[in-house]
Amino acid sequence: MLKLRPAIVIESEPAGASRERAAHTPAVHPREQRLVVELAAGGAAAGPRQAIADVTLVGRAEVGDEVIVNVQALDVGLGSGGFDVVHVNLTRGLSGDGAPGAHVMKLNYTSLQHAVEPVDDHDLQVPVARPVAVLALHGQLASVAWAYAQARPEGRLGYVQTAGGALPGGHSRTVAALRERGLLAGQITAGPAFGGEAEAITTAGGLHHGLRALGWDAAVCGPGPGIIGSGSWLGHGGMAALDSAHVALALGCPTTLVARMSSSDERPRHRAISHHTLTVLDLLLEPVTVALPAGMRSPVGVDLRAGLRAAFGGAAVPERASDGPDFARPVRITRHDWRRAGVDLPAYAASGLVAETMGRGPAEDPLFFGAALAGGSVLAELVGEAEQESARADSRERGDI
Repeated sequence: MLKLRPAIVIESEPAGASRERAAHTPAVHPREQRLVVELAAGGAAAGPRQAIADVTLVGRAEVGDEVIVNVQALDVGLGSGGFDVVHVNLTRGLSGDGAPGAHVMKLNYTSLQHAVEPVDDHDLQVPVARPVAVLALHGQLASVAWAYAQARPEGRLGYVQTAGGALPGGHSRTVAALRERGLLAGQITAGPAFGGEAEAITTAGGLHHGLRALGWDAAVCGPGPGIIGSGSWLGHGGMAALDSAHVALALGCPTTLVARMSSSDERPRHRAISHHTLTVLDLLLEPVTVALPAGMRSPVGVDLRAGLRAAFGGAAVPERASDGPDFARPVRITRHDWRRAGVDLPAYAASGLVAETMGRGPAEDPLFFGAALAGGSVLAELVGEAEQESARADSRERGDI
């Protein structure tokens, strides 16, 4: 059930305050307004509480406003949602005017359903033939975008946010920072995800619009901040990567999967190469490209089959392994195009971008950041290969070859 409580706003920050922020302060998405609220008597916890308002849904809040907040995420201690969320502003109300042309519902069948104008194109042009990198986690986005920009400084990389995350697109400070620095050309939220600069009905529609209509050279596709999870093999937001990869392949996009890897995750199922990634690689209907960081020890090493046996044998068996896919069939994993790419962890750590996952930085978890940086480098490689193939196709049409 919804856990809603009345509260009073005791501190408010202007929405999208990133333009005025100090250099060391995290960027703020233009849709997000940070607040401090105090619950009314009988609330879930005494004292000030951090809160977030999505200004395009509930409007701006000011000090003294009476609001209703959803306290569930903060009360259960979610790492990515550790704040209250404004449900309605009782002082200012909701105008409900919406945007001109809005006719498709997001958050449909809930009390927060609202109309948006979708960007899904009327004309389908396939193959799209522009590369897509599929993320396992939102925490990989900054590393992928930074590495891509190092290889292709003039490239236009866009982001399509899919299902699988815990928070709306408007709450991504990573996106705000990347947009501020010109490392992302745009953000589209697709399917049930909402809160981006543009809204798409489907992931396919979002990718097609970004790569065709907006002219992105490549796209990153994956869940928003936080990840939904149950600890089971299939019940987690990482499975959105399976759907996204299939969509990208169906559109004729060279597709790379950014592997979720870790040197030091406390959970055995996520150490080395995560079961999230291996499950997707096992279930994919067609092969994709998978990037590995060169010069880093990983369970796939030179001999992928032996590495998988080592990763999933003996003491390293992931939790609930008996209920999961049979990774003793490594042919399902080895059919993919595994590539190694050089990575520069010190340079990324010094970039000022997000460099933390579950409280660990590049020094504590080099494999996590190395795998994401490798994904960005390989995505840039795929763009180069796609351009070469396009040039060859043009030459064939002209009869040059």
